[in-house]
Amino acid sequence: MILKSELNKAPLFDNLQLLARQVVEGYISGIHKSPFHGYSAEFAEHKIYNPGESTKHIDWKLFARTDKLYTKRYEEETNLRCHLILDNSASMYYPQVPRLDLDHLNKMGFAVLAAAALMELLKKQRDAVGLSVFSDTYAYYAGEKGSERHYQMLLAALSEVGQSQGDSRKTELPTYLHQIAEKLKRRSLVALFTDMFQDNAQDEELFEALRHLKYNKHDVILFHLTDKATEIAFDFENSPRRFTDVESGATIDLFPEQVRRQYQEHMAAYIEELKQVCAKYQIKYSGVDIAQPFARVFNTFLVERQRFT
Repeated sequence: MILKSELNKAPLFDNLQLLARQVVEGYISGIHKSPFHGYSAEFAEHKIYNPGESTKHIDWKLFARTDKLYTKRYEEETNLRCHLILDNSASMYYPQVPRLDLDHLNKMGFAVLAAAALMELLKKQRDAVGLSVFSDTYAYYAGEKGSERHYQMLLAALSEVGQSQGDSRKTELPTYLHQIAEKLKRRSLVALFTDMFQDNAQDEELFEALRHLKYNKHDVILFHLTDKATEIAFDFENSPRRFTDVESGATIDLFPEQVRRQYQEHMAAYIEELKQVCAKYQIKYSGVDIAQPFARVFNTFLVERQRFT
């Protein structure tokens, strides 16, 4: 069960582009702590040198600073198509936060800001980006383009999603993932942000929809967003509580301690099954705790982007 979230308007996203830039700059400034040690703020212009490649374009000045070999990337080499997909169902507006800020994000707020920050990275690398937003309807779709006007349009759409109330929209993951897969005609890097909460009866349909996303040789990253403390560990004080499923309206009254171990085992089994399905279909699974920094999203994305190109 998912606790109901009541979210006020989010001035945090009034200037989403500026906020996304700050997040990206913060990541780059702390990049020495990540597997990308040695990258500079110019990383959009470089790629790691692979043995056997021509040494003609090695950046020797960067080698002198980092002791690692990178080759210069040129505009015609950096073009990539990326499609971002956001699950906008009611469960994505958990946990309850009276006012969104960088230290207190619900899953939807995290997804919106992560997507905007990835768009900022894609823009720096002159890549084309598209966006889909869905819940029980296919609320928004824009194909992949690289123009400034297109980026601004996508930012406006993300900002609107970030400032919405969530309502009581159910998740129709399989239905709309199939539709999105049909729309992606050219090979793309696909990033899906979702908490993967849906009716268990749909599990097989969901896994088939994930397989469909691999159609046309797309590379797919599944960012599985959770509030780990409560949704995975079920870390609630052991006092009488009412849990409300925001998508079905079902409620249950209980002491958390009565079901904690069974709940943890069920979640662990589900996540393991999800990982196995992703591995089977060569989908990159990335479990993301929204209480943690955005570095995990960036690191995963940059590795997969490098593999894609």
